[in-house]
Amino acid sequence: MTVAYFDCFSGICGDMILGSIIDLGLDEEFLKKELKKLNLSGYEINVKKVERNHLAGTDVDIVVKEKQHHRNLSDINKIIDESTLDKEIKQISKEIFEKLARAESKVHNTTVEKIHFHEVGAVDSIIDIVGAVIGVDKLGITEIYCSHLPLGNGFVTCSHGVIPVPAPATVELLKNVPVYSTDRKQELVTPTGAAIITTFTDHFGDMPMMKISKVGYGAGKTKSDYPNLLRVFLGKLEPKARNRKVRI
Repeated sequence: MTVAYFDCFSGICGDMILGSIIDLGLDEEFLKKELKKLNLSGYEINVKKVERNHLAGTDVDIVVKEKQHHRNLSDINKIIDESTLDKEIKQISKEIFEKLARAESKVHNTTVEKIHFHEVGAVDSIIDIVGAVIGVDKLGITEIYCSHLPLGNGFVTCSHGVIPVPAPATVELLKNVPVYSTDRKQELVTPTGAAIITTFTDHFGDMPMMKISKVGYGAGKTKSDYPNLLRVFLGKLEPKARNRKVRI
């Protein structure tokens, strides 16, 4: 039984999750081949090794090469449903998107149907979310644990204008999840990262007793005085430490 522990000392976002999974050994070409089953065009996935404060990690950059339209939840569900991905991967991916859309709709006082994933962001989110689910499945991860989540502060500019950090949708997604404040003026946990990890697990806290076999690092885009990396430990639980299975 393979388990993963997400060590979010610099937060968590979609591309960091995908980068850490590739760093753990997910074959890049396999991932790209699986993602082609979505029949989604106009993008390119660039994967490279980078350094953050002299620590190596894997950076995943989604480059949008064609003009994209706004997509709502039903548009994204249609893309996933009409793909040839495995049924379980479709189901979990749609669940993550629905969770994300519900959080956004609540904080913006609208309906799930009216929430739009804007242009480039929609493509990024589809690749990050579906790619993460594909990766967890391919690596045979059956249980996921996660550290307490750090929250930055300050403000960021998005399609809705200037909003506080953590983003309101992130806060909504992290209800009942243990978090702590930091003095870092950057967005450490994104809505996509929050939606993915809260779907994968409800067990947040210290690392369980486990035997580590691999460690992967996913690189964030923001450079700071801290190593902007997501660290994921892969291994086996000691017999009495088992807690919760991932539905994959």
